[in-house]
Order: sequence, then structure tokens, then C-alpha cells
Amino acid sequence: MLFRSVLLAGSLLAGAAHAQGDVYALGEVQVTARNAAGETVGGSTVKGEALRKFDKASVDQALDLIPGAAAGNSGGSRNERLVFIRGFDRFQTTLSIDGVRVFLPADNRIDFARFLTADLSEVQVSKGYVSVLDGPGGLGGAINLVTRKPSQPFEGEIRLGAGLDGDGSLNGNTVSGRIGGKTDRFYVQASGARSERTHWRLPDDYKATALEKGGNRDHSESEDWRVNLKAGFTPNATDEYSITYTRQEGEKNAPYHVTDTASTRYWSWPYWNIDSLALLTRTQIADNAVLKARVYRNTFENALYSFDNARQNSQTLGRAFRSYYDDVAYGGNLELDVDVTASNTLKAAAFYRRDEHVEWQQSFAPAGTEPRQTVIEDTTSVALEDTQRFGDKVDLVVGVSRDRRDLVTAQDYNSNAFVFYPLTDDVAWNGQAALVWRPLPDVQLHGSVSSRARFPTLFERYSARMGQAVPNPDVKAERAINYELGGSVDFTPLLKIEGAVFYSDVRDALILIPVALGPPYGTVNQTKNAGDGEYYGLEGAATFKAGDHLTLGGNYTYLHRKLTDPTNAAFRPTGTPDHKLFVYADWTLNDRLSLTPSIEAASKRWTVTSSSLVSPVRYYRTGGYVLANLTAQVKVTPKIDVIVGARNLLDQKYQLVDGFPEEGRNFRADLRVKF
Repeated sequence: MLFRSVLLAGSLLAGAAHAQGDVYALGEVQVTARNAAGETVGGSTVKGEALRKFDKASVDQALDLIPGAAAGNSGGSRNERLVFIRGFDRFQTTLSIDGVRVFLPADNRIDFARFLTADLSEVQVSKGYVSVLDGPGGLGGAINLVTRKPSQPFEGEIRLGAGLDGDGSLNGNTVSGRIGGKTDRFYVQASGARSERTHWRLPDDYKATALEKGGNRDHSESEDWRVNLKAGFTPNATDEYSITYTRQEGEKNAPYHVTDTASTRYWSWPYWNIDSLALLTRTQIADNAVLKARVYRNTFENALYSFDNARQNSQTLGRAFRSYYDDVAYGGNLELDVDVTASNTLKAAAFYRRDEHVEWQQSFAPAGTEPRQTVIEDTTSVALEDTQRFGDKVDLVVGVSRDRRDLVTAQDYNSNAFVFYPLTDDVAWNGQAALVWRPLPDVQLHGSVSSRARFPTLFERYSARMGQAVPNPDVKAERAINYELGGSVDFTPLLKIEGAVFYSDVRDALILIPVALGPPYGTVNQTKNAGDGEYYGLEGAATFKAGDHLTLGGNYTYLHRKLTDPTNAAFRPTGTPDHKLFVYADWTLNDRLSLTPSIEAASKRWTVTSSSLVSPVRYYRTGGYVLANLTAQVKVTPKIDVIVGARNLLDQKYQLVDGFPEEGRNFRADLRVKF
């Protein structure tokens, strides 16, 4: 969307007014235009205070607050938490921290539950229209996690939290905090968050199976922590230079499919770690020109263990292994903004990233350890974006970019020998345009079209998928052309309304196609540019100040997805509901107490059976739910407050993907002390 979401306006942001100064501006992503007040527009944003209010502890949960976005579950052996933006999945959207891209070189299978929100100032989401200045990818959307920055000479806070099951038993704990300060020319800050879950509990009416008896969900434990360090220099009113370091570590288990006794894999992840060291700068090089830069080095360390049995205490069979990733990426991007005239701004950007993926595997039957295999790939992009302002009421934004990927090294190890895959490359052009019209000071209308491409991952090109697929080194980029018409009305502080209709033409989508190899191999799968489809829908959000002590708000999304597989007439795109609703009321009873009831609802979504006993696989709808939630916030003193809350109060039983029921009724408490 080309406007900033008003989803969490009014009283919910009033309590976070101080947080505006906490936003790390160097870490915000490119926006498209500005409104009449000079404020940036360009996507939906959820502030840190709203994330705390609604108990959105991880990024996948945070996106459920936003119209057009939805959280999901991968199911299967990996059981990862997913996000969808207007139907586009984690491969077709990008994730950044302070504008620095998070990319896992092998398969980019990001588990969004590993990214905590407790120390974030805001979560930015672009939908459909992602500026070409932000680099390659972003076919359907982009997510940016913006950390905090000190705004006072000395400031900080500590948060302590506890999670409880529906029966009141403790199931986890959280701790987060930050400390820092700023002077006229320098600032420094350290922040961090840690979350530990010993388990989560299924709804009381769950019926036991051979793989899951009910009560505490088996193998649902996880632990994650993150630290962020930053130091900055602001020599004058326009320039800023900052070094930031982020380290996060996680370990998790993966609950099993509750009925699939035939093909369940007993997997766990003893570590899932990333870190990032980055230099971010902004320099006014002339009265009409600004140079921005990001230079970074990222790492990803990951281990996956497969066991013989559900107890995960033996590794002796052929199915058991230990797989390791040790990846590193480095690169950067430059952006030059020039005010060519008083009404025209031209921006040019260059992006470069080198990804080095290293993997190896230890097997037990027969016993052995592979040598390290290395894949190196370079990705580049150059972009231009021009903004022409026609008076105070009309902006026209036009952008174009050229993306390129070059495979430098591609090793694999099969049958006790190295395999060297063909070194391929690919080029994709992107183009977009947006028109923003402000007919009245409180009204903004817009229309946009954006054609973006997404290169396939190494996994999609080369993975044998445990003997179920053959490589396709020549598979090309997939593409979507996204159209949008929308507008917003902002009669602050009484009423804010926004909405949009959107349509996406999906072309050359990457899907698995059966390939007959003949005896003795039979039929296997191969990734090909064989899918075509369309995603379309509408979304709207509103906030209404019903009185001095009551604010009502919420959003609704309708989404229809159609994607064809030429070899399977039964195929359906999975993971997203057709209808999604979020509504809340923020009621301030007195100076110290406020109540915030909310409803999260979604219709059923397509899923697919995973068991090898079901042939052919069957597509069916699941996942409809209506969740009743309640939060109470108590301000003990101006520096101390407490939040207690409940989610899924009615203990509804539902699942988002075949065989993986979601959490039942649960409670939480959160204490914050500021200083």
C-alpha cells in the first residue's frame, strides 16, 4: 500500500508518543511519497507499544494485526511459522532488520517465530508496491524490523514476562530491556530480548491420537534471544553515521503431525543463529543531494538433527543424520537522492550481495561425515526512481531496476564424490509507477502498478529433496504484476479510514512438476516456471474515537488466490484465508487502568494432506477461527506499568495446516519498569 496504516491510531498510540523519538530512522526502508503534512507514506506500520498491548511476541504474530497480511504454519517436519502478504509467501517477500536484508542463502526458509519483537520500535510492511530502490526480490511485499534509538541523555527500560496455560500453569518466560543515551553529537544503546517456552497447551476438547495425547503439546519447546548494539555520530543536523550489531540465537523442537504415523520425521534444531554487523550512513553532500549507504556482513549458523524415534534419544538408523549450515553474506547498497528542481527528485541506487553457503552432513547408517560443500552466488541490482510533484496535490513516482544473479561456485557431494553443478546466471527487469492525489487536506487517493521478479533459491534449483526431486539449474525468475487503487480519510482525532482494492497477475511461478525418468528411478519432481495465476481482493481499516475514554478500531481483508498447476487440476494455493478480521476496543477506565478486548477471526484456508498413506494427496479447507482476547493495562506509577492478558479465551480448537492444531486458551503477564 502507498499509505501508512492507521490501524493502531488513537489511544493505542497515545501511550507510545515517546516512542516516535525511539525510531532508528537510518533503519527505515524506502518510502514512495509524502502526504500534505510532509509525513512519509508507504506501507503499514505497527508500533512497538501496540505489539506489547496485543501480545505479539514474534514477527509472524505481529503481521496478523495488519490488513492484507496473515500468519501461517508450514506444517510438515519443519513446522515453521510463516507470513503471507496479500497471498505472497516468505520466498516472494523480503525480511530486513534496520534495512539490512536477512537472506538464508540455501533455501531462505525463514522461520518468523525466531524473530522477537520486544525491543523493536516498529514493524514496517510494504504490500504489492515495494520500491525498486530496496534491491532485488520483494515480488509481493517487504517486511522491515526497525530497532530503537535513544532520544534522551540517559534512558532505559526492563520488561519481565510470564506465560501461562489455560489451567494457570507456567509455560514460559520472557525478559527484555534496553539502556542508552544521546548527546548533541553521539548516541549509544544496547538492547535485547529473550523468550523461553517449555511447552504450549492444546485446547481441552482435543482428541488424543497415537502421536499426540493432548494436554501439553509434545516437542513444542523453544528458546530464542537477541541482542542489538548500536553507536552513532551526528555531526550536524543532516548527517548521521551509525554502527549496529545484531546477534540472535534460537533452538527449537518441532511438534509432529498428530495422525501421520507413516511419514513423520523426528527432527529438532539445536541451534538457529544469525548475526549482522552493519554500517549505516546518511550524508548531505550538497544543498540538494543526500548520499545514503548500508554496508554489512551477515552470518547464518544452523543445525538440524534427525532421530530414529519420537523420544529423540537414538540416532542409529538410515533416517538419522545431523545436517549443518555455516553461511556468510556480505554486501551493501548506495542511494543518491538529488532534488533536480523544486518539484522533482531523482534517486539512484546500487545493491550488491555475495552469499556463501557451506553445508555438510553426518550420517549413522552407514557412519560417515561428508566434506564441506560450498555454493557462492552474487546478486546485484541498479535502480532509478523519479518523483515529480505537480503542486501540493499530485505526486507521480516512476521507478525501474535491473537485477542480476551470478552463480560462482556450486558444489554438492553424492556417492562419495563431489558434484559440480552448471554455473548459471539470470537477469530480471522491474518497473513501477504510482500516482498520489490529495484533493483535500484530509483525503488521499492513489493508484499504482508494479512489476517485480524473484530469483529462485539454491534449494529450488539444485535440491534433490531427499531423493524426491531432480535439479533444474536453468529455472528462471518468477514474476508478479501488482495493481492497486486506494485511499484514506484522516479526520484526526475523531475518525480515520483507509482502504484499497488490489490485483496481482502471477506469471512463471515456481512449482514442482512430475518428471518421468523411467526405470529404476520412476517419477520424481522438478522445479519449473510452470505456474500462472491471479490474486485479488480488498482491505480496509478504521479507527473511531467514540469518546474521551473509548476508541474503536480494526481491519478487514478479503483475498482470493488462483494458481494453476498444469499437471494437477486439484492443486490449490495453500496457507491464506479468504476472509480475515481484526477488531478491538480501547477503553480507558481511569488514569491508571485501561481494558482492550479484541477479536481475531479468519475463514478456512486450503491445506493438503501430507501422509504417504494418502495417495493421491487431498486438498481441503481448514483453519477457520474466532479468537476472543482481552488485555488489561495498569499504570502503577509513571515509570511502572503492568499488562495482563488472555488469548483464545473460548479455548477454540483449530488448525492452520493439515495435522497441526494450534494453541488453546493461554494467559500472560508483563511488567515494565522505565528509567
